Amino acid sequence: MEGRDQERERLRAEREAAESQDAAATLARKRRVQYLTLAAFGAVAVIVALIVISQSGGDDGNDTPTTVAGVKGVAQVNSELRGISQSGQTLGDASAPVTVTEFGDPQCPVCKAFAEQIAPELISSEVKTGGVKYVYQPYLIIGPDSKPAMRAVLAAGEQGRFWNYLQLFYLNQGGENCGYVTDDFLTTIARGAGVPNIEKWNTDRNASKWDAVIQQGTTQAESFGFTGTPSIVVQGPNGQKAIGGGTIPTLEQIQSAIQDVS
Repeated sequence: MEGRDQERERLRAEREAAESQDAAATLARKRRVQYLTLAAFGAVAVIVALIVISQSGGDDGNDTPTTVAGVKGVAQVNSELRGISQSGQTLGDASAPVTVTEFGDPQCPVCKAFAEQIAPELISSEVKTGGVKYVYQPYLIIGPDSKPAMRAVLAAGEQGRFWNYLQLFYLNQGGENCGYVTDDFLTTIARGAGVPNIEKWNTDRNASKWDAVIQQGTTQAESFGFTGTPSIVVQGPNGQKAIGGGTIPTLEQIQSAIQDVS
């Protein structure tokens, strides 16, 4: 009798040990499944993040850089101009009923102040809304470095980057006729402005056709009686208003003129 009891105890102990091993194996399998699931989820999350990052890069699908060594304000200018159409010297909807024309010189320090203090708000409040188009006309009064600078801006306009180039030029402007307007400087600004084809831009900026464009801007500015930059003309269905130059036209003056001619 005692022998049978011992045998039963032995069998029961073996069964419990086997059940314990089975339970441990089942738990280990569950943990492996959990780990694999978490790893797979993590991999998917990484892939999705990479896709989002790749699709969100650039400026509205354009290869506009966010930083370029030696160029100040690239991201700032991208933000100011994002989503606004450009055609040559014109920023904004070509069919807008009101036109704001700035007569300026890329070397002009007062124009630089206007570009930094007034133009961004003018673009945001008036051009982005579609009621105003903003046109830049050359009126070169500072000196010999103004012409190659203006040619570089106009050539950038051939590739839809006129305003990116102009605003970046002002943000990185040097002293008047001090020799900073070199080929290297102009090319660096072109890269910062996101000009797609630098080789084409380099050829275009030396084209003789820009002489007529520059002369036309000068003639128009003088026809309004302007003697300094920046000078502004606002034109609309109900006439035109001239503002400037030599002092910075205020945003309030321009907006008041827009209302008067609308």
